[in-house]
Amino acid sequence: MARPLLIGVVNITADSFSDGGRFLDPEAAVAHAAALAADGADIVELGAAASNVVSAAVSPAEEISRLRPVIAALAARGGTPIAVDTSQPETQLFALAQRVDYLNDVEGFPEPSLYPALADAASCRLVVMHAAQGRGRAQQLDLPPDEVWQRIERFFDARVAGLVGAGVARDRLILDPGMGFFLSSLPEASLRVLARLDRLKAAFGLPVMVSVSRKSFLGALTGRTLPADRGAATLAAELYAAAHGADYIRTHEPGALRDALIVTEALNAEAQRDSRANL
Repeated sequence: MARPLLIGVVNITADSFSDGGRFLDPEAAVAHAAALAADGADIVELGAAASNVVSAAVSPAEEISRLRPVIAALAARGGTPIAVDTSQPETQLFALAQRVDYLNDVEGFPEPSLYPALADAASCRLVVMHAAQGRGRAQQLDLPPDEVWQRIERFFDARVAGLVGAGVARDRLILDPGMGFFLSSLPEASLRVLARLDRLKAAFGLPVMVSVSRKSFLGALTGRTLPADRGAATLAAELYAAAHGADYIRTHEPGALRDALIVTEALNAEAQRDSRANL
């Protein structure tokens, strides 16, 4: 099993579904980013606006105000690549000007007017995410698994072609099929997509990011209503994703996932050695 890169989540928000308000202060956000990196995050992702069902709208100016001091402090520290999670073109242009390493859009970069700037930012990788609602915050849509899968295929067919056709190098793209309410209010939809990660990679030949951390479908499966209580369920889903080809895993707890991957890799290596010894 190839080890995926771990993306530690830093929500500089008032109303993120699992930790809203905890890291709104720039010093708290910087400290949390440093702690995530120390725990094993290969990348830290900064998001200044929540996208859950009940979150409030945040203006680009406010997003930029929240991001600016945190990006500056982390860039001064150096060492850990920085990602920015935003769907607003003005904020995306700001992030590109700060020379961030990754740009993540939960709407999958729907604005063609932004494509020339994306194409010019050759050092920044783009996480193109699928979301069932298309634009805006996640919605509670009761979409069956087969329909969700068909939407994912159609979305990536069109969006990858559009970005590459506008001059964005294909090898800069990372696909995120979405999870939880970004797919459907039915947990079976998220399970179906996880079970088909290998098909998604084979269809597009691009790296895939998975973001299951504390998501609603895990709560539906386990009965854990509070996102903070879904740690064990999150880890199980993340290990499954890692074993089935996820190249990046976006998580609130990179330390737990790092340790679990180390143990899994050690067990797999020992099983292989034992198998060879008994041939």
